[in-house]
Amino acid sequence: MDEQIRQQRREEASNARRLVHTKFVRDLSFFEQMSEEERETFFKKQKEWSLRVRRARKFRDITTRSIGLIIAIAVSVLAIVPIFFTFLNSFMSSAEISNNYGVIFQSLSGHASNGASYLARTPTLRLVPQRVTIQQYTNLLLMSPQYLLKFWNSIILVAPIVVGQMAVSCLASYSFARYRRKRREILFFSYIILMLMPFQVTLVPNYMIADKLKILNTPWAIILPGIFSTFAIFLLTKYMRQIPIAYIEAAKLDGATEWQIFTQIAVPMCKSAIIALTILLFIDYWNMVEQPLVLLTDATKQPMSVFLSQINEKEIGIAFAASAVFMIPPLLIFLWGEEYLVEGISRSGVK
Repeated sequence: MDEQIRQQRREEASNARRLVHTKFVRDLSFFEQMSEEERETFFKKQKEWSLRVRRARKFRDITTRSIGLIIAIAVSVLAIVPIFFTFLNSFMSSAEISNNYGVIFQSLSGHASNGASYLARTPTLRLVPQRVTIQQYTNLLLMSPQYLLKFWNSIILVAPIVVGQMAVSCLASYSFARYRRKRREILFFSYIILMLMPFQVTLVPNYMIADKLKILNTPWAIILPGIFSTFAIFLLTKYMRQIPIAYIEAAKLDGATEWQIFTQIAVPMCKSAIIALTILLFIDYWNMVEQPLVLLTDATKQPMSVFLSQINEKEIGIAFAASAVFMIPPLLIFLWGEEYLVEGISRSGVK
């Protein structure tokens, strides 16, 4: 009897340990509960809703792009119109220029003894001259050697500043990017502080230093402070710090010196930034006015930018022609390095 009970209990325990599969009754899904007609109606509504959403999104994207394009075109027109205005008006005769814009100069404080006054009539702004003439350019380039003297003064001042500042900036930026120590970081921070200061703050100290060095009223009074400007060093240092350290370590393992690393790795990888800085520096110093006025007391040594600011009412026609010729070098340099300018500025802020 006991053996039978034990056997029965063994069988019950064995059955308990077995997996007992029970039939699972699965509920019908949402689509399975529908009829064929209801499914077709449901999918048709979903397709219509998806189509409306895509149309609304496409309309929103087109509207956003159109508004952005209109704003870009408007800003471009505002920037380009003065350039075309200057070039086209430089082909006007002196009589036409005086007839169109003479009323503006007559209302200025420098013209009337009683000070500034309201315009006597509305000035006429013309883009296309009624009579095309090159008399302004003839007087400017052939009859007035003063302009050519001022133009070459600008070249003599700007070219050494740009070349010298880029040479100093490349060497200093490589040093700041390659050897990041506490003292160098303090020096670099002082560079940033100097960069944030407007040049009018340092104009008086530059005048005093130039006077002590006996270079006042010489091109060196403008060239030397320009060569050691801080803007290019700051921007180029940020750019050089993006160079992977693995490149430099691999070059050192191959036996390269620091000068070889600088000339064959750092400078070629920063080509776009160097060209972009060259363009920005040329345009900046090409249009300088305050520094020559303070540091160059001799009018024959002043650049063309100062000459344009001192043209009077009787020479307004020459002013249009001089401005047109004065814009040619910056425009040519900008068009030559436009791609490098965009790439250099965009990558200089990427970490």
